[in-house]
Amino acid sequence: MSFDTLDKIDLRILQELQNDASLTNVELASRVNLSPSPCLARVKNLERLGVINRRVAVVDPQIVGLRVMAFIQVTLEKHVQSVRDGFAAEVGRIAEIMDCYLMVGDQDYLLRAIVSDVSDLENLIARISRIAGVASIRSGLAVRNVSSRRALPLDVSRPIQVKSASTDSERHRPSLHRHLQALA
Repeated sequence: MSFDTLDKIDLRILQELQNDASLTNVELASRVNLSPSPCLARVKNLERLGVINRRVAVVDPQIVGLRVMAFIQVTLEKHVQSVRDGFAAEVGRIAEIMDCYLMVGDQDYLLRAIVSDVSDLENLIARISRIAGVASIRSGLAVRNVSSRRALPLDVSRPIQVKSASTDSERHRPSLHRHLQALA
């Protein structure tokens, strides 16, 4: 296992890209006081390391008709690897599930789902309940999003050591499944 160090410039690049991933390389270079060529090399290195694993557009769910956000707590019947793997694989195929966390505490998983209406939520919960190994489900509706952040709070005042991605296949595995595997 090898480690790479992210310096202040790398961290400033990450801050800028977290705020606006559509920046051109020239715009990004200007914001972090680099010339375009070294800036691009640093971005490519951050991608190679897996620090940047993708760039996405953040879509407003309300505008596209996805008005119901629910948090769904799932408890499994058994805590064996095969049941967790099966659950993770099934959940990873459900588009309405935005986040899935393996938990410690009263429930095994906490899911955040977004659907268009309560009827769709009912269908989603029924679909989750049919996944092998699910013992119980509890859900709650979010009334309003009070605060939401996508950007990580990076401290640019000190370097950060990151573990290099071990293989290309691991780096390109769907991120939800990869994170669940890492936690299991």
